[in-house]
Amino acid sequence: MGGRSKRTLLFSSSVVLFLTLSAAVSSPFELHSLLLRPLPSAPALLWSDSDPASDSLVETSELDKVNSNTTLGLQVELHHVDALSSEESSERLFDLRLQRDALRVETIYSHVSKAAAAARTHPRVPPGRRPGFSSSIISGLAQGSGEYFTRLGVGTPPRYLYMVLDTGSDVIWVQCSPCKKCYSQTDPIFDPTKSRSFSGIPCGSPLCRSLDSSGCNHRRMCLYQVSYGDGSVTFGDFSTETLTFRRNRVGRVALGCGHNNQGLFVGAAGLLGLGRGRLSFPSQTGRQLNRKFSYCLVDRSASSKPSSMVFGDAAIPRTAVFTPLVTNPKLDTFYYVQLLGISVGGTRVPKIRPSLFKIGRDGNGGVIIDSGTSVSRLTRPAYIALRDAFRLGASNLKRAPSFSLFDTCYDFTGKASVKVPTVVLHFRGADVSLPATNYLIPVDSRGTFCFAFAGTMSGLSIIGNIQQQGFRVAYDLAGSRIGFAPNGCA
Repeated sequence: MGGRSKRTLLFSSSVVLFLTLSAAVSSPFELHSLLLRPLPSAPALLWSDSDPASDSLVETSELDKVNSNTTLGLQVELHHVDALSSEESSERLFDLRLQRDALRVETIYSHVSKAAAAARTHPRVPPGRRPGFSSSIISGLAQGSGEYFTRLGVGTPPRYLYMVLDTGSDVIWVQCSPCKKCYSQTDPIFDPTKSRSFSGIPCGSPLCRSLDSSGCNHRRMCLYQVSYGDGSVTFGDFSTETLTFRRNRVGRVALGCGHNNQGLFVGAAGLLGLGRGRLSFPSQTGRQLNRKFSYCLVDRSASSKPSSMVFGDAAIPRTAVFTPLVTNPKLDTFYYVQLLGISVGGTRVPKIRPSLFKIGRDGNGGVIIDSGTSVSRLTRPAYIALRDAFRLGASNLKRAPSFSLFDTCYDFTGKASVKVPTVVLHFRGADVSLPATNYLIPVDSRGTFCFAFAGTMSGLSIIGNIQQQGFRVAYDLAGSRIGFAPNGCA
């Protein structure tokens, strides 16, 4: 009787498997057309500094003590960091991009692992006791930069500077004279003595206490220090200053005036932190800009048009689909979301389950959206399942050898376009269908294209900017959600 039951169970399982496979074969496999474009060269910079004479000015103070009905909208252009590079070879620029990417990801993982270790072994520091410079923070930044920058006016009158914009950092800072040590930048070093709006911050102020690593000089004015995982550092006076965005000025923004800075910052004068922490630009300007911003990153191989960033209510497109932000109690800088699964060719990949992307009690794991990481990293079991499903769906395409961190590449030599499997990211409440150019990218000038995802042994997964291209990615901190609107760069 037992053997008969086993044979019956085996027969039933075989029937179920047969029916499942039959349904998969009979259902249409979804494909995208991929237009094959070469690697882009470095774009030219065409930038004119705005005349601030008639600009509007909105004053802020002590983490945004202004009337809640005051609303200001801002818009700026974004350019890829390659535009500040002297390199001319497209392949060399791409190689440098992957090197920066690896360093940034390594630093993010270092940040997460240190926070997780601290959560397991150290009690939380009481509010009245602040750590000194000996326990300086580790940012989510590597090589000192995200991949995109803009041009902002700093001070009064404004001195226009190239500033990196980064969703993985909070503290805003610029290099300042006199320099004890400064790296090379494209613009002259900012001189705070020539600005009418520059003001130091006292040690006892809420702004100074908001720093993870702060100190005091002999005049009892606030000092800051930010250290990065690659050894880069910025140190100096913590102050308030006016920033000019085209024809709008925002006053009393807390920023670091760095007199001692080192690292590879690719010509930019400083950084505009767009993270989730208290000292980021969106948090400081919360009431004027309603804690909302968005960007749309242009595919550099398709257009010379600059990308754009919008702050304020106008940043949220009506066509966006939204997923709720998730809170990681151990890390407040990064933008965590809930990824439930991924589809390839119109079918969910069965081994990619929500449990692979959960945040652990120690703060490790989860999924973040990051503007400064290029190639998306998925925790290894999820990546292997995604890669294998894509390889199966693209089995008719000619394979090419692996390239750098990419283990799934194809030879499209002599072709103008190809059909490739669709890829859809399933976030909680939002299904995001990626254009083919967001996951198959050129890696040389000979027609080699690679699947632009990578695996990681870390529990943390990162959705990078290649996968975000062409979408307006909307950060609605007031509503605790992130939205994705396709074709959002128009």
